[in-house]
Amino acid sequence: MFGSNLLDRRSKPEQITDQAWQHLVSAGDSIRDAARSARHTSAGFADDAGDLVGSAAEEARHRASVAFDALAGRRPALPWTLLIGAALVGAAIGWAAGSAARAAGSRDRAVDDIEFVDVERPDSPAGPLT
Repeated sequence: MFGSNLLDRRSKPEQITDQAWQHLVSAGDSIRDAARSARHTSAGFADDAGDLVGSAAEEARHRASVAFDALAGRRPALPWTLLIGAALVGAAIGWAAGSAARAAGSRDRAVDDIEFVDVERPDSPAGPLT
């Protein structure tokens, strides 16, 4: 209560100055809060933009290097990883086809062991169906 009386007894310019100071402090606080919020939200955007610019810069360096090599008359290197991968896939397909052919060949031998009876022969163990 004592402090409120002292504030009431101040002169009009002092009251206006104090009120202006309070508005300035609250505006500074709201600006600081807005800046903090913007910093947090923009940090993610900055990281994404940095990644995008970094990958674009790497792509640009790669293309410039390839263009320089082409202008210098150098041929591009063979894609060894692609060639080795294709050879491994071809070997796997060949192995699978060979295994399937061997399995099919072994099944044919079992069919050859079956003895067929000719019903039209007179001395056959199976008699005519008439």
